This record gives sequence, structure tokens and C-alpha cells, in this order.
Amino acid sequence: MIGAIIGDIVGSRFEFHNHKSKQFTLFTTDNYFSDDTVMTLAVAKALMETNKKEVIGEAYYQLLEKLTIEYIQALGRKYPYAGYGGMFIRWLLSSNPKPYNSFGNGSAMRISPVGFSAKSLEEADKLTEVITKITHNHPEGIKGAKATVTCIYLAKHGYSKEDIRKVINDNFYKLNFTLDEIRDSYQFNETCQGSVPQAIIAFLEGDSFEDAIRNAISIGGDSDTIACITGAISEAYFGVPEDIKNKALSYLDKELLNIYQEWVEFINE
Repeated sequence: MIGAIIGDIVGSRFEFHNHKSKQFTLFTTDNYFSDDTVMTLAVAKALMETNKKEVIGEAYYQLLEKLTIEYIQALGRKYPYAGYGGMFIRWLLSSNPKPYNSFGNGSAMRISPVGFSAKSLEEADKLTEVITKITHNHPEGIKGAKATVTCIYLAKHGYSKEDIRKVINDNFYKLNFTLDEIRDSYQFNETCQGSVPQAIIAFLEGDSFEDAIRNAISIGGDSDTIACITGAISEAYFGVPEDIKNKALSYLDKELLNIYQEWVEFINE
């Protein structure tokens, strides 16, 4: 999950000022965490709290759905200026939140905790759908989240890049392009179908965690979210250098840092 947070923070200053090059300083005083980090930590918190309860089967998934709504709303409202989209803000502030048929890439940017905690690909798929459909119940919104989690799960469990590419090609998106081919023409796109494949390619073309993050930034577009998705997958595959992790964590406030530290303990149990 720290990979998603790092990608968000590194990409934050480029979201509306695209930098179509791999040459840049990772962290500056202009970097910050955005809604990608807040929502990722909210999902992590919901998963942790659900797992504390002694419920199984369908009751588990019903509780997870309930707590995901509660924690996303609670944490999101504490950070009202984190950069949410208009439709999501209305959902966030609603007393009776309902899914709004979104296929935005918000479904993919917040879902990485599932890829790291699921015990099987089947469980990952079910958890992803439960968490995603509370807002992004459009098929493309669910597909983007599932593709992201599938990459994370496979990378975490030792699958090769070739294996991961084949699974995504066969089940989600045709990864039939390179970053060099799209860099000059790629534009800002907040949909899953217009940013998740690009984020996956950034990982596939990377030769290290940092290189993959630089790939994600280099195509422009919705830089923080693309780098967030790339970062999560790359963490699962490459691991994260300690210096980069520690620098990113220094941007978090106490509340967000506490959730992250709780997650580290949870995932290592």
C-alpha cells in the first residue's frame, strides 16, 4: 500500500502541470498527499476493522460494505480539500450514499489494500467488487479496480511480468502499446479505461520501483492517480526502497500515519 501513497505524493505536483519526462526530483516542497492517499487508507481501515469482527461468509461482505462506506465518509470529510471529484463529493457528504455508476479511476486508486491482504485471487475479486460498487458500480469502474488488484496479487505472489501481462490481456485490457508510442499524444483522462492500462504498462516497462514511478509521471495525464496505481503494483513486484518510503511518510499527518502503521502491523500478522 505504501507504493500507492508514494505514487500519489510524487505525482501530486504534476497532475495539472504534466511533465513528460522521466527526469525530475521525486520529492520537493510542492508535493503533498491527495484524495488517492486518503481513500486508500480509508479502505485499509475498513478492511482491518472488518477483520476484527467474528463474521464469515456473506455477513463478512455485508459488514465490509457498511464499514467501507463509514470509513471513506469519515476520513474523507476530515480532508475536504484533498481533490475529490464533484460526484464523489456529493456522495461523501450524503446522509444516504448510493452508487452513482462511475467508471472513474478513483475505484482503482483506492483499492490496493485488497491486493496485499487477500488470501486468494478469488477472494481478491470478491473484496474488490464489494468495496468498489459502493460508488463505482459501472462495469468499467469495477473492471479497473479488479485489474489493479489482480496485478498486485499476482506480483506479490511471484508471478512474472509476462504472466501478469497475459492475465490482463486475456481478462481486462489489451496492453498492445508502449509508453514511447503514447507519450506525445496521451492526454488527461480520469476514466479507468483511459488510465489503468497506462499505469500497468508503466509498471511493466519499469526496471525498479523508482523507475516505474518515473514511467508513470512521464506520460502526463492524471499523474498522481496513474503513479498511485503503478506504485501499488510496483511495490508488490519490486518492493520499496527505505529512503523513498520514509520520505513519503514524512508528508503524512499523525492521523494518516497512524492508520498506515496499523496497516503494517495488520499485514505482517
